[in-house]
Amino acid sequence: MLLTAVVTEQQKRRGRVRAAELVGRQWLNTGGRELRLEDFRGKVLVLDFWTFCCINCLHVIDELRPLEAEFADEVVTVGVHSPKFEHEADPDALAAAVERYAVHHPVLDDPELTTWQNYAVKAWPTLVVIDPEGYVVHVAAGEGHVEALRSVISEVVAEHDAKGTLHRGDDPYVPPPAPETELRFPGKVIALGNGNLLVSDSANHSLVEFEPDGETVVRRIGTGERGRADGTEPTFAEPAGLALLPEGLAASAGYDVVVADTVNHLLRGLRLSDGSVTTLAGTGEQWRDGSDSGPGLETPLTSPWDVAWWEPAGGVVIAMAGNHTLGLFDPSTGEVRRFAGTTVEGLRDGAADQAFFAQTSGLADGGDRLWLADSETSALRWAEAGGDGFAIRTAVGTGLFDFGHADGPAAKALLQHPLGVAVLPDGSVAVCDTYNGAVRRYDPATDEVSTLATDVAEPSGATVVDGELVVVASAAHRLERPVPPGLAAKLVDGASQQVKRPSTEIGAGEVELAVVFTPPPGTKLDERYGPSTRLEVTSTPEDLLVEGAGVGTDLTRRLVLAEGVEHGVLHVVAQAASCDDDDSVEHPACRLTRQDWGVPITISADGPRRLPLVMGGLDA
Repeated sequence: MLLTAVVTEQQKRRGRVRAAELVGRQWLNTGGRELRLEDFRGKVLVLDFWTFCCINCLHVIDELRPLEAEFADEVVTVGVHSPKFEHEADPDALAAAVERYAVHHPVLDDPELTTWQNYAVKAWPTLVVIDPEGYVVHVAAGEGHVEALRSVISEVVAEHDAKGTLHRGDDPYVPPPAPETELRFPGKVIALGNGNLLVSDSANHSLVEFEPDGETVVRRIGTGERGRADGTEPTFAEPAGLALLPEGLAASAGYDVVVADTVNHLLRGLRLSDGSVTTLAGTGEQWRDGSDSGPGLETPLTSPWDVAWWEPAGGVVIAMAGNHTLGLFDPSTGEVRRFAGTTVEGLRDGAADQAFFAQTSGLADGGDRLWLADSETSALRWAEAGGDGFAIRTAVGTGLFDFGHADGPAAKALLQHPLGVAVLPDGSVAVCDTYNGAVRRYDPATDEVSTLATDVAEPSGATVVDGELVVVASAAHRLERPVPPGLAAKLVDGASQQVKRPSTEIGAGEVELAVVFTPPPGTKLDERYGPSTRLEVTSTPEDLLVEGAGVGTDLTRRLVLAEGVEHGVLHVVAQAASCDDDDSVEHPACRLTRQDWGVPITISADGPRRLPLVMGGLDA
């Protein structure tokens, strides 16, 4: 089975698996109360395995909100935080993230991935539904499972209501005290033409203009309420990136600043003269499949995290963190299109349309280079024009699971989940090394990395004003100037680290990859227009797979692994289309389920010959 909880042969025959105990370091959002699995008896329990670096996990937190409201008396959600990066295992950092992302349910702190392993989870995010008697009834990896969860929960509620085993009420969530600061988890900053600074005040769902000192507030743009209203009293949802347009283009476009309205999946335009906001691109719905190019207001986006005007591309480049691509918005036409990436999460250089990215979260115009902070690969990368188009190159970073704080030659240097970049006056690049709490410097002339400042609370964005670096210290809720003029960079000889997540052991040679997907209750696979499923498999290193790489329609794939390779990562992208199972309806409601896995593997001669990945349902 998918779960490693103790399962008796009788339970296997009955198809019922007892949920494993919830084990961790501490509980958050419970008012200090320690909870056990037995405390949830009588409720439908949804476990959300997440980590706060993961954009897909953040999507799921937002997806669960309407379900939590709809089933407020019957369902309890528990976020099981199983960290990827070292910084995420810090209890204070986790408490900040729970506030930052407005997590309004109990959270179990699982720093050693104990509960993660007890449930044999293989991907962030993963959802597990447990019935009121303590049995697992459904598992789903990835995002986009709202309708499936609604169907499963409705059936479980009806069944246990009839049996008398459902208990309503008694929500264990206890909200923490609400702090008051001028900024709350700000995201990005840019310098305006008048010398003032514009900051995206992400957790306050607004923008704030400061005088050059970065402390005196000129005005706040936005009501502070989560929303997507345009006009002179606009609303946002966790806005992040900001891009100032060239003056001539701004005059013709009718707005000066492009705003990445991240959780709304929109681009917004800000006119500085009166603070008016208009929507430029995005539908408000998250992109999941199909075309991501076309008229801006007709094309869905997915978690745009940063934006930058870049002259060589002739538009505003968008760090589309939600699907690991770069987009391009043309203010003169209102069109948006994909600029780079394939949607596969990873690190691969080359032609822009073949490159892999991993949650790009920071952009900086460097003239002939566009600098990129690729957070999930802890990488500093760049785009450049050349030959027949654009190409992607990597300065620092090796892959999805390696990170640390080490300076020196770029090939050996290490970052930890950087979110921002800025180009310094000498042409070198300042990197907001977010999870190391540091500002780093990469010098393209020497190909060396050094450290400019430490003890900066989650730096997430930066800009240069009169030669001085201004940094968003997001977890300190303020702007800082952590690099005094004339300060020489220092070298940190740090150790490399790897993600705590255990690798999956599989056998050498031939292995069966099986993506498990069962359509949710009341639905069936949608085969009206051809195959309803799609599976894409690649690997790092690329020569790990002798056979089995590529795209197909079967969710089961024979893989042949290269001899002599002991470790690697399988990149698996699966999707399945399903519709309501009612042939009498001419236009049934349909939905697409999609999940990306980056599975670290260890290859051994006597390892398992089957690798199951559960996208939805239970693996028998």
